[in-house]
Amino acid sequence: MTLKLTPLLTACAASALLAACAVGPRAPDASLPPLASGAFVSSPLGSANGATSTAEARSDWWRLYADPTLDGLIEQAFAQNNQLEAAVANLRAVRASLSEARSGLLPTTNTTASATRSRASAAVTPGLAPGQDAPEIDTYSAGLDASYEIDLFGRVASTIRAARADADAQAAALDVVRVTVAAETARAYADACSANAQIAVAERTIGLQQNTADLTQRLLEGGAGTGLDTARAQSALASTRAQLPTLRAQRDGALYRLATLTGVTPAEASQAARSCQRPPQLSQPIPVGDGAALLARRPDIRQAERALAGAAARVNVATASLFPTISLGGSIGSTALDASDLGDDTSYRFSFGPLISWSFPNILATRARIEAADARTDAALATFDQTVLLALQETETALTNYANELDRRAALTEARDQAANAARLARLRFEAGADSFLSVLDAERTQAAADAALAQSDALVTTYQIALFKALAGGWDQG
Repeated sequence: MTLKLTPLLTACAASALLAACAVGPRAPDASLPPLASGAFVSSPLGSANGATSTAEARSDWWRLYADPTLDGLIEQAFAQNNQLEAAVANLRAVRASLSEARSGLLPTTNTTASATRSRASAAVTPGLAPGQDAPEIDTYSAGLDASYEIDLFGRVASTIRAARADADAQAAALDVVRVTVAAETARAYADACSANAQIAVAERTIGLQQNTADLTQRLLEGGAGTGLDTARAQSALASTRAQLPTLRAQRDGALYRLATLTGVTPAEASQAARSCQRPPQLSQPIPVGDGAALLARRPDIRQAERALAGAAARVNVATASLFPTISLGGSIGSTALDASDLGDDTSYRFSFGPLISWSFPNILATRARIEAADARTDAALATFDQTVLLALQETETALTNYANELDRRAALTEARDQAANAARLARLRFEAGADSFLSVLDAERTQAAADAALAQSDALVTTYQIALFKALAGGWDQG
């Protein structure tokens, strides 16, 4: 219902309502779990290799690799990635909505101007003879209307808080995209380099096995060898050659991912990445900081926290609907029967006064909106708690994967060295006639498997490094 009241009555009613049932902000309980306030569960050093340190994590983590190609690719991705452009556009849209919400603090104005010709019904116009039409009348009007909502119950302020939280959440969402783009660009580049490194290992193995196959062929032709030895050597050679197409496909796939991330077509994929021969290498421990610093830095946690704040503010908006909306309004203008008379004193008009609008006693719909807003706040709080736990899980997992893969690579390096020595000795013994070719073949097969496993471990080490950097939320403030 809408009531027109005198200013004195309006002030008295508003004061009584405000004192009885003012609406205040609802602060959600967004406390962090105890684990977040201390160091990570995993040892800061991961293992005895000193792979990580407790120094503060770096945002520009990719520069630790000292790889100019990688630096250039990430800069290109930040400048040209389409997902980033979409996130920036979404942020602009949400900030525009915040500006719209802030306009609620200002008076609403409306300018009007009209010119109408009208004729009343002859049946209700007095003084007309039977069959006579009512006269036609021209009316001209121009004016300015203004109204201002007195935010006694916090509806406008809560709307602004909700819009500001939305803008902050979208800014954090943009930072999430930046973290992902930086990590995925580095990963695509590292995958391309790792594939090239594994191709080089396979080609070296092919060269070694080709020499062995040639030797068995010469021995067979000289009557000192057997067809079985030759067939075994050729089979091992063909098996290794069969690995090359798969590795080349993996390299090309990584290059195409890299092209998409940097905003170009697959045909324009980086030639530097295509020709790199080993994944980027770190020359110092990874700075990881502690759990508290992680939670303060991760943009997905900031996004969840701001979404929670926005949901809580909307509870206040819904609650304010239980109380009257009080506005001060007025208008000023001129109305005349001739356009030339619009400026005359006699055509001047004005009006002003308060307006109270109150959906009372029918408040069932408002109560339902409040209940829905409360439920959305509870959901946002649960999402925030889950986001914190997932952040800790992701970081701990990345730490343990990286540390254990370093230990595995160290063991594989020793295994490769021993396999290479065993293959060398087996060839010498075979050439001296002290051993069978089966020993050579087995030793070379072991060496090829050890070389391939070590190359794969090198690739995994870099992959786990990048996963750890991503978990530490590096890259979001580069833009």
